[in-house]
Amino acid sequence: MKNLKRISFLVVLMIFVISCTTMKNNTNSAVSGKVESIESGKDGYTAKITTDIKEVYFATISIVNVGGPQNYKQLKIGDVVSLKGEIWKTDDENHIKVTQIVSVK
Repeated sequence: MKNLKRISFLVVLMIFVISCTTMKNNTNSAVSGKVESIESGKDGYTAKITTDIKEVYFATISIVNVGGPQNYKQLKIGDVVSLKGEIWKTDDENHIKVTQIVSVK
């Protein structure tokens, strides 16, 4: 019985470590594409980005998440951008919390 508890604990611990590692890998994912629309928010804005392969991402951009006002840029509709950040998906939408604006053209 004691061994079963230890094995169960180790399995749960391994699953936790693997899930944390998987989440960590999404931190520096990149998205590149064209800005289709912009919606202002309380602390920044959300830009709708369409990639070359027609994927749509909703990029949340705020001064705090990009590391301060020196790294913050206001994108415009039609800009071609490259962004890095944490990506997550809902049932039908892709999102990225932007931590770095790599380029704007």
